[in-house]
Amino acid sequence: MRRSQGIDSLLTAHLLGTVLQSAPDAIVIVDEAGRVLFANAQVSALFGYPEDEAVGQTIESLIPQRFWAAHVKHRRQYAESVRVRPMGVCRDLFARHKDGSEFPVEVSLSPIRDGDRTLVAAAIRDVTDRRAIQADLLAAREAAERANQAKSRFLATASHDLRQPLQTLTLLNGALRRTVHDSATQEILQHESQAIEAMARLLNALLDISKLESGAIKPDITDFTVAELLEEMRNEFASVAQSKGLELRIEVAQLTVRSDASLVGQILRNLVSNAIKYTQKGWVALRCVQRQATLRIEIADTGIGIAADKLPTIYDEFYQISGSRGTSHEGYGLGLSIVRRLVELLGLKLDVSSEFGRGSVFAVELPLSSSRAELTAAPPDSRIAAPRRKQAPRILLVEDDPGVRDATRMLLTVEGYQVVTAASLAEAAEKARNSPEIHLLVTDYHLGRSDTGVQVIGTVREIVGPALGVILITGDTSSMIRELRLDDRLRIASKPIDADELLRLIDGLLTG
Repeated sequence: MRRSQGIDSLLTAHLLGTVLQSAPDAIVIVDEAGRVLFANAQVSALFGYPEDEAVGQTIESLIPQRFWAAHVKHRRQYAESVRVRPMGVCRDLFARHKDGSEFPVEVSLSPIRDGDRTLVAAAIRDVTDRRAIQADLLAAREAAERANQAKSRFLATASHDLRQPLQTLTLLNGALRRTVHDSATQEILQHESQAIEAMARLLNALLDISKLESGAIKPDITDFTVAELLEEMRNEFASVAQSKGLELRIEVAQLTVRSDASLVGQILRNLVSNAIKYTQKGWVALRCVQRQATLRIEIADTGIGIAADKLPTIYDEFYQISGSRGTSHEGYGLGLSIVRRLVELLGLKLDVSSEFGRGSVFAVELPLSSSRAELTAAPPDSRIAAPRRKQAPRILLVEDDPGVRDATRMLLTVEGYQVVTAASLAEAAEKARNSPEIHLLVTDYHLGRSDTGVQVIGTVREIVGPALGVILITGDTSSMIRELRLDDRLRIASKPIDADELLRLIDGLLTG
């Protein structure tokens, strides 16, 4: 019996030795003094020692000399509290080849009881390749972040600078249409205006997509009433639908939802614009359907519809729905692509159902506010409106771009306004102090390298008075603009603003 047990022990020891020798990692077993009692074949391959030469040496011979003192201390501490654990948590570990070269490693420690003494088995793995891959990934990530930052800076600049010449063309066209009266020239100017508007739409869409791809647009999640947003849609699209002989139906819901009001508005604008574009007769409707925790806003139409096999591709860039004869092909097929990106950014649900030749229904679902509280509108302005002045109102125009400044000045002068111009914050303050009464301020948002229209508004209102009406014109669509504190005497207009819209804003502030 004892002989059988001895044979079993020998077999077990032989089997254990075979397993350790064939292990993929380098394995050493050391005693309490740190002497190597066993080293498998991988130790020779990894450290460059001939077979069994590492046995009998201290474990410190396998690590760089600069770590010896600290390693002896750590080894003694481990002997006092042995357990299975990785070595050097949160630290980079290095091993030393026989030729003196170093390489990064990972080490796992396991205690082994041998009678009254405790041995330690260390499994050592070369992680040179893994570290190289990690370094490459980190470098790639940093390069991508730098590229995104550069792209964001470019988009911020492009959003302003590319719109400047369009703004100049738009205002010059508006001024010319008010000074030239023969029909032939008016027709030419009307075609020019349409071309400028098409260019502006394409620029805005391309910039929107680029900002979404680069991550430059960050949602500002708040509670807001759907009714207010739908009224904006009514005001913006009622005349557009009427010009095509369409009925615009809007069902207002007195509910509060939680999302980004500005970006949801952009989603609805694209969907309503598309519905009107592809509907020749009948109606376009916005309607709300309340579900348990969401509000479903549907944009339905009696338009040309979409064939079932085309539905998977309608969100692709530059895709345009083929329609019946006479369907407007104005646009570039970017609206639905922007919608899809915005929906994904906000984490909303979007779906579409359509029947070719009968119409379509696009629907976006918004989460209801947890409070379900209805936001109340601000009380009406209690100030008494100033009586209309007999003299021509004086407008302070602040714009650093000479072309845009001159074009705006010419338009306003043609309309009979007195115009005082400034190109910077300091100049605007000087003109406000030294000019006769200022009735309205029109300012660009970006002025030079550091001045902003917000600073201009604060400074000029301190001089003229807090009730001064202001139009802030900007090509910047970043969150900075959406976070501005608004009041009932401030209007924000996006570049390029056409002449008619600018004059309507001015008239509204001067007479309201």
